[in-house]
Amino acid sequence: MQYTRLRAVEQSVLMSSLARMPQWLRETCAGLSSELARTPGPADAFSPVEQVWHLADLEREGFGLRIRRLQQEHNPLLPDFDGTRIARERNYRALSLEVGLRAFAAARAENLATLAAVPAANWVREGTQVGVGPVSLCDMPLFLHQHDASHVAEIREWRRHVGMDTLGAGDIG
Repeated sequence: MQYTRLRAVEQSVLMSSLARMPQWLRETCAGLSSELARTPGPADAFSPVEQVWHLADLEREGFGLRIRRLQQEHNPLLPDFDGTRIARERNYRALSLEVGLRAFAAARAENLATLAAVPAANWVREGTQVGVGPVSLCDMPLFLHQHDASHVAEIREWRRHVGMDTLGAGDIG
């Protein structure tokens, strides 16, 4: 389903959910010790610090880049974002959780401001994403939301894995 096909109230709910994700992450990660924040999930899934940095980098270098290029270029070829490879290369587990939370919040705010300013005629601008196929600018809010939902589920699973209850890790939208 494309963003432009949603009713105005559905668009508003979607964008509000996207705007809440940084705060949800902050609240969910509040009080984690440095050691616990670096503890991987089941089957060596991302730890909270890795989750946060993955979200920050993908927000800037994946979604942000796609949004800008779809607005500015005619039918761009958009690269894939290999999150697992990048996490390993950048050694996310050794980075600061707090700095990652701030980086994600700033990148998300920038993307939401950019999307809020998209002229109606530009929502149909298209490109091709490697590994995905044809995409349009109006797909981006839904892709962001789907990606957020997958990480919310992973973080909840991590909390269960380390013996933390999931109370306080409520829904984001």
